[in-house]
Amino acid sequence: MIEFAQHLINGFSLGSIYALIALGYTMVFGILQLINFAHGDVYMLGAFAGMYASRWLKLDQEPSLSALLAAIGIAMLVCAIAGFLIERLAYRPLRRAPRINVLITAVGVSLFLEFSGQLVFGSDPKFFPQIFRVSGEWSLGELKVNPIQVIVFVIALSLMAILQYIIFRTRLGRAMRAVSFSHELASLMGIPTDRVISYTFMLGSALAGAAGVLVGLTYPKIEPLMGVLPGLKAFVAAVFGGIGNVAGAVVGAMTLGLAEEFLVGYWAPTYRDALAFSILILILLFRPTGIFGKGRSEKV
Repeated sequence: MIEFAQHLINGFSLGSIYALIALGYTMVFGILQLINFAHGDVYMLGAFAGMYASRWLKLDQEPSLSALLAAIGIAMLVCAIAGFLIERLAYRPLRRAPRINVLITAVGVSLFLEFSGQLVFGSDPKFFPQIFRVSGEWSLGELKVNPIQVIVFVIALSLMAILQYIIFRTRLGRAMRAVSFSHELASLMGIPTDRVISYTFMLGSALAGAAGVLVGLTYPKIEPLMGVLPGLKAFVAAVFGGIGNVAGAVVGAMTLGLAEEFLVGYWAPTYRDALAFSILILILLFRPTGIFGKGRSEKV
């Protein structure tokens, strides 16, 4: 029972990071019907932004929760700017282009960020500074809990709650929901659709940046290609939950995190990375719209 509880904690911590990345995929798809394959590399930018900010501000000299939050804030700001530039320079000129053009552009932006990252940051792994440190472990009877995992889960959950508030309780959120329903109708109602789309990219990218810092805190080794596999897994989580559905992305990410953790703990660790793609194949075969997704009819 103790081992099961430990795997449960690990799974929720991992799933919360996947959720922060998956939310960016699902928000952009809900607005533009576009899969932003560069999103995993924005997550990589967040990790490096947090690392360099921590070094420049010397946050590792006095590790604390405030230092961690400062690094997350800077990473979110950098990634929000990156998301704005990606949308403005790469995707907006192709707004009325065929879908295949946009898809190829998304792959191109992803490759550009990956190889630019290797050029700027170097291809060798870097170690994320310890900006938050807790001595010892938390004990609940015989259960030993890593405080870092709890902090990661709480911060990720807080960011998801803030996003939920923005979407359902603010003018921006109402505008986002209107644009996701129909660009034309939203524009006729006076909603600046281009600005709303930019804000959506910025929000999703900021969450990915926060995920990058949280991963750097948990697994201190970061490198320019670190966003490839987590980005694909977060995409699978978004599809599993029903891409375009915010709650579905969170549920899908948590499910994937738990499934990976229990697979590693009880069966075969070597199949960990294959699990996500096995789930994707099953979803596409038996429920292409995902758990919470709804089918859309398109006029041809």
